[in-house]
Amino acid sequence: MEKHQQKDVKNRTFKQDSKAVEQKPDSSKQTPHRVSNKAVITGGAGHFGFSLGRALAKSGTNVILYDVNQPLWEIPKGVVLVQADVRNYDDLFAACEGADCVFHTASYGMTGTEQLHKKHIRAVNVGGTGVVLEVCKRRNIPRLIYTSSINVVFAGQAIIDGDEASVPYYPLNKHVNEYSKTKSIAEQMVLAANGSFLAGGGKLYTCALRAPGIYGPEEQRHMPRLASKIESGQFAFKLGSPDVLMNWVHVENLVQAHILAAEALTPEKNYIAGGQVYFIHDDEKVKLLEWLTPLFDGLGVRKPLIRVPICLVHLSAVIMEIVLTLLTPIVELTPPINIHEVHNVAYTHTFKIDKARLHLGYAPKKYTFADSVEYYLKNRHRRQSHFWLKFFLLMVFLIGVLVVFVKFPEVLKLSVKILSE
Repeated sequence: MEKHQQKDVKNRTFKQDSKAVEQKPDSSKQTPHRVSNKAVITGGAGHFGFSLGRALAKSGTNVILYDVNQPLWEIPKGVVLVQADVRNYDDLFAACEGADCVFHTASYGMTGTEQLHKKHIRAVNVGGTGVVLEVCKRRNIPRLIYTSSINVVFAGQAIIDGDEASVPYYPLNKHVNEYSKTKSIAEQMVLAANGSFLAGGGKLYTCALRAPGIYGPEEQRHMPRLASKIESGQFAFKLGSPDVLMNWVHVENLVQAHILAAEALTPEKNYIAGGQVYFIHDDEKVKLLEWLTPLFDGLGVRKPLIRVPICLVHLSAVIMEIVLTLLTPIVELTPPINIHEVHNVAYTHTFKIDKARLHLGYAPKKYTFADSVEYYLKNRHRRQSHFWLKFFLLMVFLIGVLVVFVKFPEVLKLSVKILSE
């Protein structure tokens, strides 16, 4: 099933702006109301999935958090944890009994050593999405909201105020990591399923929300990773142009967007979001180093002064990924910086949220990164020394460079060419 689905989505395009609708009122000022009687959230133990479940439960929705992991936070009243794999049809089928909405937030392979497990990434992100779609159809669940990523369209090219109609999917065969590639495949699978018939009659309505980096007081992925990079000296240099812009999204704004999307897949809203995709963020453009200033200050680390050419950083990332891939059978190590991260700091990638405002009534609230930093610093573990980590990574890199240049002389020629330009 997975191979067939992948083949079908490779060259598919979707018309995203075919429906016109009047501007919705500012939902952020309205009293929260229930948009579902019972909702299942795959990936519900993660920071975003748990935050979404907590918000839905407050409105009176019965919530199932479906995840292989346990959440770090206390499970609130009205929320049930089902600890199981999204790829397991029987477990997910049982968990979805009586549900009228599924939020598919589960994914694998974004950061860390997970990035090296390509087969597992594909199995979860593509295969798992196939299972979710099949369960929705068999369980007669009429609504499915998919948590996607801007990475389905961005992979190292400048995008300035892109929108859903003008920015195409990045070619699958050109993605630099398996995570972005499989998120793209999965998103297209979900959108293609819009209008599918349910086993007991009726139709399945689907949509996808594309998020950039997520932040928030309890966020456990980006903040610790950024703090570790800063403390270990991996932010010792400025990379690329100082004018590169990007978007971020606070977890509560992303929660708001998902709840509004669920409502926009109902007959009361004329299924306005059916088959649609939306960019979601805080409606702000930021420069990375300026954005990270509160974290540098909080950690007591001076921001970098020396700027390094992006071509040199890109070359280092390429070599590092080759070296660590060769070492994977022996030991799994996370590269200090990968090609995808180089793209994030090297190229402006900003998007419009006009469509989400128009269709969903999305109205992002104002949050500050400094508040999230303050919470993180108060609750994190004690600072550790990174001297030996730096030394080890430096040795691995230098030895790896020598090995790569000996085994792949064409890489040496390319390096000389890039540095001479």
